[in-house]
Amino acid sequence: MADKKNIPETNSNEAVDKVTGFWNQYSKQILIGLAAIIIVGAGIFAYKNLISDPNEKKASEAMRFAEQYFRKDSVKMALEGDNLNPGFLKIISKYSGTKAANLANYYAGSCYLTMGDYKNAAKHLEDFSTSELLVKARAKALLADADSEMGKNEEAVKLYKEAGTTFEKDDYYSPQYLFRAAYLSEKMGNTKEAIDIYKMITEKYPQYKEYDVDKLRARLGDTE
Repeated sequence: MADKKNIPETNSNEAVDKVTGFWNQYSKQILIGLAAIIIVGAGIFAYKNLISDPNEKKASEAMRFAEQYFRKDSVKMALEGDNLNPGFLKIISKYSGTKAANLANYYAGSCYLTMGDYKNAAKHLEDFSTSELLVKARAKALLADADSEMGKNEEAVKLYKEAGTTFEKDDYYSPQYLFRAAYLSEKMGNTKEAIDIYKMITEKYPQYKEYDVDKLRARLGDTE
């Protein structure tokens, strides 16, 4: 610790003069800076209360009708809407930046996939993002489906593997995604990769019985 005796005493008037001089020199910049902070803060508050929140509410209400069509497998109506209610595409463009518009991208991608429009399916699924692991895995698998249909098999395998390892606690869908990755790898002639993924399924999901993975491994020459 420094010796207090060695610290020179500061004349209080001198200190005041220094502060006053600093204020006189920089007061304009300080006031401008404070004003900017207040304006930005007010802007964020106004955006949230006057634009963002009302938009979220309107978008969520609009989603309700589009989702009803989606559940009824009326994918065209879900995408384009009817005479009274917007579909997912309109919600995406009209309410851009909202949570509802983000989710509408997921739905739109699913709709286009069902309709066989794989390019648009991929576009909307790539625009969708979520922190919910189960939904994230599903979106990756759907994007892999679209890529596979477009002949982008390497990208599809990568996405299927990502989907199968995104939420490993899910012992229902995760092994299915991994199986698609293995099957597609096998189809492409990547035998070693296919065997490795089949092994992953056997080790992590021994309860998976939809296909006899052990037989598939043996057929590819894996005797371990």
